[in-house]
Amino acid sequence: MSPGGARRGRVILVGAGPGDPDLITLRGLNALREADAVVYDSLAPRELLRMARPGASLHDVGKRGHDAPTRPQTEINELLVRLAREGKNVVRLKGGDPFVFGRGGEEVTACTDSGLDVEVVPGISSALAAPAYAGIPVTDRRHSASFAVVTGHKDPTRVSAETRWEELATAVDTLVILMGMRNLDELIGRVLAGGRDPKTPAAVVMNGTLPSQKVLVAPLDELAARSRESGLGSPAAVVIGDVVRLREAQSWFENRPLFGKRVLVTRDASQSDSMVAALREAGAHAIVAPMIELAPPESWHEVDAALDGIEGYDAILITSANAIRFFAARAGERDVALARPGLHFLCVGPRTAEVTRAAGIPVHLMPENRFDAEGLVDEIVKHLPPRGRRFLFPCADKARDVLPERLRAEGGRVDSVTVYRTRAAATPPGALRRILVDEGVDVLTFTSPSTVVNFAERLDEESRAAAERCTVAAIGPVTAEALREVGLAPQVLAERAGVRELVAALEGWVSGKQEGGSR
Repeated sequence: MSPGGARRGRVILVGAGPGDPDLITLRGLNALREADAVVYDSLAPRELLRMARPGASLHDVGKRGHDAPTRPQTEINELLVRLAREGKNVVRLKGGDPFVFGRGGEEVTACTDSGLDVEVVPGISSALAAPAYAGIPVTDRRHSASFAVVTGHKDPTRVSAETRWEELATAVDTLVILMGMRNLDELIGRVLAGGRDPKTPAAVVMNGTLPSQKVLVAPLDELAARSRESGLGSPAAVVIGDVVRLREAQSWFENRPLFGKRVLVTRDASQSDSMVAALREAGAHAIVAPMIELAPPESWHEVDAALDGIEGYDAILITSANAIRFFAARAGERDVALARPGLHFLCVGPRTAEVTRAAGIPVHLMPENRFDAEGLVDEIVKHLPPRGRRFLFPCADKARDVLPERLRAEGGRVDSVTVYRTRAAATPPGALRRILVDEGVDVLTFTSPSTVVNFAERLDEESRAAAERCTVAAIGPVTAEALREVGLAPQVLAERAGVRELVAALEGWVSGKQEGGSR
């Protein structure tokens, strides 16, 4: 606390990394989650902003390469100082590393001159990451024992005066140029004038570490012209040196099974992270457009009554991860212990079992092969005959009746209670059309019938035509049937209900298509 009792703010400069949000450091992510205010650049991954705590203020200050900044640097400095003086913990989220052509030093000086506490969290610079994701190491004992990183973000008429290009040309084995695409002809001309072999292998890595990454390899004296012909632009890293020869054998990122595919994720936003992560690992660009939202029931009366009489039940039926999350949370609020002798928890599949165990609840029965309501009923009939037994079925407001009806037919008593509601997401008008028609999507994924219905209701004629050109993937047979009912028959169906299983099925489909096969 500062004199007088006012809270003392501080500024943390955080390197957001080169583009892939997974490349932020653990310290940087923790700082972001604890910040009261986030001041971010255009090149900072937007996905990271979702990691900020609810209520944190977000300030976009632009600063994207050659483009005019949203605010001049002096105004950014003043904003950091003002926010910190208001007692806020401020994260300055900067693309790459704050001290690698990021003007982080100027911002630190402005803060320390104002008497503020400052911390710097280094980030992975695109100077290293973009070549690495292109399969190009900046050093390799067979080809390079040194490298230099230099900015090409200069006035073309003053290139020679501001940077000693002729000296750099042969001073190091590998030369990496950032922000140099606008002046690439002039920059390469200076490097050649300094004595670099015109046939030195060189590369441009555009959008490095992202699914939209593009790489061009050419002899140094052809690189600028070939880049223009290919339509490459900023942001990009230029790599000059013999290490570029290694790309052909070491390219790994573009070989991922879903590399470059634009995949629409329609599930609830609060649950999309696991699917986005699985898609990103496979090289895809995940576009989150929630078609549903999850909410508590309008009244907890029925659930609370069931919890008060929990000792009267023989088993609890768990058919979705969401159901056990909401149910266990409500039990915790009511201080009701669910794990108790004589009470069996019966899970429809591995995912529900995993979430149930994570809540501290044992799993007593799960189907071995068929992970749906029908499969669970078969197992119950075999191992826990329903006749004379009482079952509690915590479920969604739109849950299927297959499970309770089958158990009742077998002589069991089933009490269904709504523990959460599924409702249409408040998607801005025209947002889905913009994604499908204007931006384009390769794959549509659906994880429940509700996502299918709400998606179909938002389609106009043009967006439906765009959707029909996409590969359609369903997480299970019930969702697949819902897709057929709205005229979007799925080509991809997960063998087991689960996010990673769905992504694996999609990988198999794409691989089969690329190899000329069919699935």
